[in-house]
Amino acid sequence: MVTRTRYKVLAFCVVLAAITYLDRICISIAAPRIRQDLGLSAVQMGWVFAAFQFAYGVFEIPTGHWGDKIGTRRVLTRIVAWWSGFTMITAAAFNYPSLLAIRFLFGIGEAGAWPNVARTFSRWFPLRERATAQGIFFMGAHLAGGLTPLLVTWMLQFFDWRTLFLIFGSIGFVWAVGWFAWVRDEPAEHRGVSPAELAEIEQGRLVQAKHDLTWSRWKVVLRNPSVLGLCGMYLTQSYGFAFYIYWLPEYLRSARGFQDAQALPWLSGLPLIFSVAADLFGGITADKLSQRFGVRRGRVMVGFGSLLLAGIFLISGVWVDDNYLCAVLIGLSGAMGAFLLGAAWATCLDIGGNHAGVVSAVMNTAGQVGAFLSPLVIPYSMRALGSMTVGAYIVGALYLGGALCWLAVNPTKPIWPADEPSPAEAA
Repeated sequence: MVTRTRYKVLAFCVVLAAITYLDRICISIAAPRIRQDLGLSAVQMGWVFAAFQFAYGVFEIPTGHWGDKIGTRRVLTRIVAWWSGFTMITAAAFNYPSLLAIRFLFGIGEAGAWPNVARTFSRWFPLRERATAQGIFFMGAHLAGGLTPLLVTWMLQFFDWRTLFLIFGSIGFVWAVGWFAWVRDEPAEHRGVSPAELAEIEQGRLVQAKHDLTWSRWKVVLRNPSVLGLCGMYLTQSYGFAFYIYWLPEYLRSARGFQDAQALPWLSGLPLIFSVAADLFGGITADKLSQRFGVRRGRVMVGFGSLLLAGIFLISGVWVDDNYLCAVLIGLSGAMGAFLLGAAWATCLDIGGNHAGVVSAVMNTAGQVGAFLSPLVIPYSMRALGSMTVGAYIVGALYLGGALCWLAVNPTKPIWPADEPSPAEAA
């Protein structure tokens, strides 16, 4: 009998993604009340957002490496328990420095979640299903992210913002207990995996000798053209995504003069709501095109086309006069930015082998550079120019540059061929 235990692992990861974005986006919707309660300016709130992204980026690679060394079962349990705790501790913030410190520690805790999920997929899914699995994973994240503005807006009618963080933070602890009790690092270690499913999972898996990541091997990673291309494109993708989750509501209010309080949460969530379908079909498209045209063309066509369209939609949305059309075009831009995620993360697994967690973390760290800058560039440009419009145009221009980075990516060339040491080690 062929079991399908890997799909249950995927379901666990989808719930993880949903909880991640529920906790992360809650603060952007509650920001007006937090600012009023703690007496914060827009620039100070921008630094609060950026503190999370900075810590997240700094600790991304070490935590991804940790998952490669000891397995993702234990590492993801620690990550979720930590960030859930600091989601709840956010309710105790009493001034600007305390909120800044809490969000920084929150970022440390959440760092490495995505790379460790990617590594989980590299062990639990065959090559032909990886982009689809990644797409479904991000679908869960973006569905939760798109619904969070509506949920938080509704809940703020009954609870203050501090109670909201206590409620949302408690959910993660339930997930952590279930994950640790049921999931295993390798399919072969799970009693629910049949020999037939194990053979299916391991078909085509790249077998590499295990090497410690010495400095010589790190240099191979950081000089690899595919890694550099992935880092460049992901910086632009994450810069735009941070704009959507942190500043899009404020952009629609201040730059566009949108005053419909009932419609604003829906319109602010459009990039993430549209991304739900984009995540799923982006992953499926990447796998289908890879089967038809080869892995390199399949992945690169999806990545290049996604960022190209994301830039065009974003610039068009800022340019048009109609506010509703603006919101729809920006929503489509967010969807196209998400369409590439399955291809991008699957490529990290393709080229990373036993170090898939580290390679994923390197790409995601570059993304966090963009996610750190975006919350700051927007308010500072608004203070200097009196409008968020220029900052929004910058997002579109970066997307177009990110599309070109995909041309350097080649998923068919692993960083280290099977069972071969790095060039420095061979010498």
